[in-house]
Amino acid sequence: MLMRSLVDGHHPRLLAWHHVRQYAVPPSMIKTATARRQGGDWAGACAAARVDPDLNTRFLDDRHGRALADEIRTDLLHLAPDLLRWHLPRIRTGLLRPGLTLSLVRYSPRLHLVARTAPAWADADQRITLALWDSSAAVGASRPHRRFRLDLHRHLWDARHAAELRERSGAATWPATEGDKADTWAATKGDKADTGAGDEDGCAAHRWEAEADLLRQAEGRPSDPVLVRLDARTTHLLPARTAPSTTAAGKALVLPDAATWIPPDLELLHAGLIEPGQLHPLVAAALAPGAPPPTAPRPDQLRLVDCRGDRHRIALRDGVLSALDHDPVELLREEILVAFGGTPLPCLQAIDRAARRPETLVDIRARLDHGDLSGALAAVAELLGPDAVLRDGPLRDELARVEQRHVTYQQYRAGLICPFPDKHARRRKIPTSPSKTPTKTKVIR
Repeated sequence: MLMRSLVDGHHPRLLAWHHVRQYAVPPSMIKTATARRQGGDWAGACAAARVDPDLNTRFLDDRHGRALADEIRTDLLHLAPDLLRWHLPRIRTGLLRPGLTLSLVRYSPRLHLVARTAPAWADADQRITLALWDSSAAVGASRPHRRFRLDLHRHLWDARHAAELRERSGAATWPATEGDKADTWAATKGDKADTGAGDEDGCAAHRWEAEADLLRQAEGRPSDPVLVRLDARTTHLLPARTAPSTTAAGKALVLPDAATWIPPDLELLHAGLIEPGQLHPLVAAALAPGAPPPTAPRPDQLRLVDCRGDRHRIALRDGVLSALDHDPVELLREEILVAFGGTPLPCLQAIDRAARRPETLVDIRARLDHGDLSGALAAVAELLGPDAVLRDGPLRDELARVEQRHVTYQQYRAGLICPFPDKHARRRKIPTSPSKTPTKTKVIR
């Protein structure tokens, strides 16, 4: 199935999503966050999923009243932060969409429970901030995004509604036959508001009308058209079915991004790129009910090396990667020879390469990019041993880069770094942080 996927038109996008599903939300995070959530520890679940709560529930009664405070606490108790991380919008690199404020619940037009991501230059560990956005008190805070919102899609973060994913994604009827899929797309193509060449792969056109009705009902605007944005150049206008509307496209409601596209997990399952056991358990229960749990393969700790005409073994011994077929006296002699410029044994060369540029460096770097520091360190310990000392090289450089990102993120959270030091720099959009310059991002499809 994987080879077949490499030749169809979907493979770049689906392979990118396969990479995200492999590294972005590790099973250890899901297991810990789920156990804490089920135990009533919503803050502990957030900590396990690298979500930083920026709200204090002790003062909710005084600020918002008992009834609203109880509603907020109930939502927090059922928040699955690992599921939220699983479904948050991402850019083409597979990382979380930076600098985003996304509504989870709208308690009133002026009060939202929101999730925020840091700007790209200040990101560390792909951390998410959970906060209450109050328009009357949010001085300088970014407003919730019109298009990227999950308040109409509780099944993407609320454990109580996770089973609704099957119906809301159209999993029971998708994919239809190729002819039906083409007819569905052709029916919506005539309403284009902009004739750019958009990416039609992954569009949930069969769900647009139903999702648009939910949006109109939530906004109290039953006769307004709904704008569907696919990319910067391709949009569609869905007119209201209740009455003709003369509202301009610029004033139309915007269909949430979560309703615009087929969930990538559904496409990955149908393409054979992923097994149900590799999905988030709540997602797997909705899209593939009754699927067997995954079986974790046991890694092979033993490696063979061609050394002086024979096959020698290197493996972990006493917490360190060692050459098993050389006695300590021989290894000490070889180390002395190497210190005087001699050529080391092939076994020692293999150990040195593993410590400087391991074969799994791509895997370790992917884990670090998605914030899985514990998983990356576990991979290093599995490769080199828990007591190994890192040597100069790409592996040590990667870990140093992560440490520097943590410093920048903590300074950003504390308000010690501002990306726009003055009004002239704000116009030029020049950050004060020397680490990264914000770049134009594209949403991963």
